[in-house]
Amino acid sequence: MSPRRVVVTGLGPVSPIGIGFMAFRSALLSERSGVHELRLFDASALPVRFGGEIEEFEILDFLDKKDRKLLKRTARTIQLAVAAARLAREDAGLGREAVDPERLGVVLGTGIIPGDLNELGPAAHASRSPPGAGPAGIDLGLWGSVGLDLIPPMWMLNHVPNMPACHVAILHEARGPNNTLVQHDAASLLALIEATRHIQRDLADVMLAGGTDTRTNQTSIVRALLFSRLSRRNDEPETACRPFGKDRDGQVLGEGAGVVVLEEREHARRRGARIYAEIMGAGLGFDRALNDGLRRAITRALAEAGITPDQLDHVNACANGSPEDAHEAILLQELRRDGAVLAPKAAMGNLGNAGSVVEWLASLSQPGDRRVPASLQAAWTDPALQINVLREMRLRTQSYGLKIARTDRGQAAALVFRWED
Repeated sequence: MSPRRVVVTGLGPVSPIGIGFMAFRSALLSERSGVHELRLFDASALPVRFGGEIEEFEILDFLDKKDRKLLKRTARTIQLAVAAARLAREDAGLGREAVDPERLGVVLGTGIIPGDLNELGPAAHASRSPPGAGPAGIDLGLWGSVGLDLIPPMWMLNHVPNMPACHVAILHEARGPNNTLVQHDAASLLALIEATRHIQRDLADVMLAGGTDTRTNQTSIVRALLFSRLSRRNDEPETACRPFGKDRDGQVLGEGAGVVVLEEREHARRRGARIYAEIMGAGLGFDRALNDGLRRAITRALAEAGITPDQLDHVNACANGSPEDAHEAILLQELRRDGAVLAPKAAMGNLGNAGSVVEWLASLSQPGDRRVPASLQAAWTDPALQINVLREMRLRTQSYGLKIARTDRGQAAALVFRWED
């Protein structure tokens, strides 16, 4: 028996370039950047003071009145996921009566949800070691007697990774499969692939899948400065993220969420749903050699889809503007020399656990709209990489596309999809 077919019927981006698919798509086609100086907090003391920040976001706009009291106090990462899921379901026209709650599931990618300094700062300050008591640090006695009482009671529930998927499932009465994947930059694409498998195996009819992350706060930026290479172009933030660029100097941090509605094809047809694309094949891989795992993932995805690389209209890349982009360029040359490449991070930065699905949405469009947006900063592409990064908007000439994702820890994923024209 062949696997059940899986299609995409709803898109829900919450991103630095737009909230909702129409705004998101418009920004891409008009080549508008979502990277700018950070404005939601004072970043003047940081060596990196810009990122893909979402300024105009209010969670109350995405909640029914009965849910506002609980969700208003949740962490921003959770709120972004809740908003993205609502946008995706509304875009799909998927009413409560359109799906059996026990056949509706949620799989999201996310990480350890960063905390607000105001949550732990007062407790840490009150628990400092007394002057003259040795090296500066936290006095555990004071922490137990004073500090703990200053921590908000709901603090822990705001910061465990499965909270976004839990809240989305509760709000949408999704009683089917539920999971959270913590796999950094590949997390949301891996979540989408897992959700696809649930439908193919007849464990669900509809899945809400994607990811969420917030990397433009103080905690995340300081962590990234310690462990990652970040662009230092504070004077030109809009053009700082240069995937495959000759003078690329590091990634740009961003925030956002992307959730899509995946649906069994006949289920979607019976209710007259609009179909954006069909999932044709997926592959996973792992290694520490940067290319071997992703190469295996791509090979498996193409084989499952039953196509060859020359049938791809373009590859939606994961390059982030770091020196490691050269490894990805080599792999893309092997796949199809002169094949078209779309590099979405240039417009919004690296959205972390949310990134790969939000980036994938840059390749999707309404049925009949064959426009593929340009990649911002493509003019700076390193000629030595011999890679065809799209410099101008053009029309699709093939029916299939490929989205790839990988992490610096070795996880890799590839997804082949077909547009519904």
